[in-house]
Amino acid sequence: MTDAAAAPLIVVDQVSKSYRRDALEIPVLTDVNLSLQAGEFIALMGPSGSGKTTLLNLIAGLDQPTRGRIVVGGEVISTLAEDDLAEWRSESVGLIFQLYNLIPVMTALENVELPLFLTELSRRERREHARAALKIVGLSDRMDHYPRQLSGGQEQRVAIARALVTDPVILVADEPTGDLDAKSADEILRLLDRLNTEFGKTIVMVTHDPKAAGCARTLVHLDKGVLRREPPAADVHLLSPRARRERAAEATAQYGPFSEGFIAVSDPDSPEEKERAMRRSWAREAALGFEGLSLNEVVDLMKRLEGVAEAPGFEIRRREATPRSADPPAPGGPRTE
Repeated sequence: MTDAAAAPLIVVDQVSKSYRRDALEIPVLTDVNLSLQAGEFIALMGPSGSGKTTLLNLIAGLDQPTRGRIVVGGEVISTLAEDDLAEWRSESVGLIFQLYNLIPVMTALENVELPLFLTELSRRERREHARAALKIVGLSDRMDHYPRQLSGGQEQRVAIARALVTDPVILVADEPTGDLDAKSADEILRLLDRLNTEFGKTIVMVTHDPKAAGCARTLVHLDKGVLRREPPAADVHLLSPRARRERAAEATAQYGPFSEGFIAVSDPDSPEEKERAMRRSWAREAALGFEGLSLNEVVDLMKRLEGVAEAPGFEIRRREATPRSADPPAPGGPRTE
């Protein structure tokens, strides 16, 4: 094995993070060191306020450390300028949030397609990738449903498909089961386990849930900003390799193998991909351009990027929040958000 092949995918080197409130400096992370190989599944645990989400945001390029160095895939992201960091993030990171963060006026397919607007893919290619990602998470029959027509577990699966659709280097998940019932949470954990075991995705997950942490291969604790890699706590039971393979096999039997649906991104070293990279400078502005836009403005921007004329009289109406029904309505109803 070459040195390059053995090099860690993620290196967090003597990283500290603090925030200032007037003259007061508030430390959140202190001299954190962490090294992860490609294909790892790591769970970050710790009490509230211990710095778990802060560390996750630093690894994902959503924030910058006060001191120290972060390297992902050979790229020192801790020194990148904001626009370079936005471009790196759009290509390398898939984000999974506790509250899904789906756009309510877009279908499942449109939500998954959204990150691909920052690529050079054609409309047909974007739709193919989005359909393939939804097939991976077992939602081929829900592509035209809006978020209000989906259960919480289905919404999170759409969010995972959106994180996967660009074939990112790493998946970062912040409490991905925190807003779900036990059955839906178990489905999401099986899906993440399968993505790691069968597809080799590197996953960094923050969780308070011992059962969720048990799905990871590695468990680390943060306490008052200090990282401790230690044996699992008594209430956390890491799955054996055999158990992980059995769970992956069960999920494969239920949803089908990844090879049936996933469209992998081309080899980044191929001439085609290098040419695309040279013509992708506009994506930096686009990645930052969504910041501060209203929902109407985001939809309008997507229409313009796609070359579709603005629909006459298009508007978004707010509706009163209603309890989610046990049986989501059929697709095709009026768009009332």
